[in-house]
Amino acid sequence: MNILCEHRASPAKLEILGVYEWPVWEKDVSEFPWKYDREETCYILRGRFIVTPDGGEPQEFGRGDLITFPAGLSCTWKILKAVEKHYAFG
Repeated sequence: MNILCEHRASPAKLEILGVYEWPVWEKDVSEFPWKYDREETCYILRGRFIVTPDGGEPQEFGRGDLITFPAGLSCTWKILKAVEKHYAFG
């Protein structure tokens, strides 16, 4: 299962997707396991974090990243700097 990431997504793409109308999720520095029951696309407004898929390699993300997490992904989130993101399922 691959995590897809577009670094510095264009403003036009963000507008077409309607990113700024999506709900916002915030989380302070922490570490926790997570499982994606359905696909999630998110756009990172601020923060820095590492996502390590179970049995996979860690990937680091931060401000300006447009990320798609696949349904069925089990992973561990390690938030290094408080995160604020827009997100949408499906």
